[in-house]
Amino acid sequence: MEREVAWKKYTAADNDALEALAADYIDFISANKTERECAAAAIAAAEDAGYDSLADCIAAGTPVGPGSKLWACAQGKAVVLVHVGAAPLSEGLNILGAHIDSPRLDIKQNPLYEANDFALLDTHYYGGIKNYQWTALPLALHGVVATTGGEVVEVNIGEDPADPVFCVTDLLPHLGAQQMDKKGSKVVEGEDLDVLVGNRPLAAEGADADADAAEAEKAAAVAAAADTADAPADKTAKDPVKAMVLSLLADKYGITEEDFLSAELEVVPAGRARDLGFDRSMVIGYGQDDRVCAYTSLAAQLALGDDTPARTAVCVLVDKEEIGSVGASGMASMFFENTIAEIMALAGEDSPLALRRALTRSRMLSSDVSAGFDPAYASVFEAKNSAYLGRGLVFNKYTGARGKSGSNDASAEYVALVRRIMDDAGVSFQTAELGKVDVGGGGTIAYIPAKYGMDVIDSGVPVLSMHSPWEVTSKADIYEARRGYEAFLRDAS
Repeated sequence: MEREVAWKKYTAADNDALEALAADYIDFISANKTERECAAAAIAAAEDAGYDSLADCIAAGTPVGPGSKLWACAQGKAVVLVHVGAAPLSEGLNILGAHIDSPRLDIKQNPLYEANDFALLDTHYYGGIKNYQWTALPLALHGVVATTGGEVVEVNIGEDPADPVFCVTDLLPHLGAQQMDKKGSKVVEGEDLDVLVGNRPLAAEGADADADAAEAEKAAAVAAAADTADAPADKTAKDPVKAMVLSLLADKYGITEEDFLSAELEVVPAGRARDLGFDRSMVIGYGQDDRVCAYTSLAAQLALGDDTPARTAVCVLVDKEEIGSVGASGMASMFFENTIAEIMALAGEDSPLALRRALTRSRMLSSDVSAGFDPAYASVFEAKNSAYLGRGLVFNKYTGARGKSGSNDASAEYVALVRRIMDDAGVSFQTAELGKVDVGGGGTIAYIPAKYGMDVIDSGVPVLSMHSPWEVTSKADIYEARRGYEAFLRDAS
């Protein structure tokens, strides 16, 4: 049962709306490459749309009722937006849930070292990556450094055209014969994904009588920044390139080497997302798994405007999906449940039973990407049950691996309901599995909220080159996802 290509149905007005959405999406994923950045952007957009801080409402005892719009945040890395509907919350919620973390390289806590006149940062990869894909491309550094004085310093280096960038080096093919004989998983080892950050030495203070004032100031900065038993001059003489990096960090951010201990710094591909193809029909960019679904879910939630939905509409953007949805900002935490409980209390539905009823009667689209069929790797796909770029929003009744291990499996009745919602809204959609049965598989956050007894199905945008530094999506699928998510939030059944 082949689905029609969505592009064929678009009017000139549709194409204009599609391109406007794609342009805004490109801006969003270009500016927000970490979960902290995505969370902050979502909150800013929500406040512009009239959402109030749940924490402020709790503190003030502000009553909540139909039409109320609230946001809550966990650890600066997960966000819940709630637009209270006309029906009591205990009758259930319409929920969109996506994740805002993506595969990357994390900087270790004791990362900076010097080797053979190079300064490097040691990394620990995050999520499922092919290590070799992260070599020999421009990289940026995003994140925060928390100091013992209580300051949280934001770091973003490599995105402005005037910024320097960083890289993980690769071996030249002339000397790579043994490397090329290795398995793909061993071509570049995880411990070898160290980021090159410097090559210029800092002269020890007083080493050159002709040293200019600027170099003297940098040497002084090292003395202030370095927390070591060695004298600053001795440390500079021992590791002069590392010392230069530390002096620059002290100059620009006021941080010391010790501050790496309380930092969250992420290495991501540098540069903006771009239109792809002669026809500009696609988007190539970092982190589209799963920010393409997070963005369209957020856009759909905010598109409700001041309309009071029949059922309460919720958008959940969580962290840590790529490593099992763990931690205080992951879907497996109590953050989502606690947020709903607090809102229900403000709405006068303050009982454990009412909360359980609300969650059990809820419906959710677990908004996560699916593997797009790639003719270059057709052998791992089952063509009849694959997602194709340009054919619309994808629904995966189940995910998991091999015998559906680790999967949420949506009921037939719920799939029928979702089909009806999409058909009524004229949304192009398709169904898919994640490759051939015995080839591999994957999972999402869907199984976690399903524990409440609510109906959950995976839905999202098909992606080529998933988990690579640069992923590919279709503008048509982004547009249909945005439309489909809004239709789901507005459904009153």
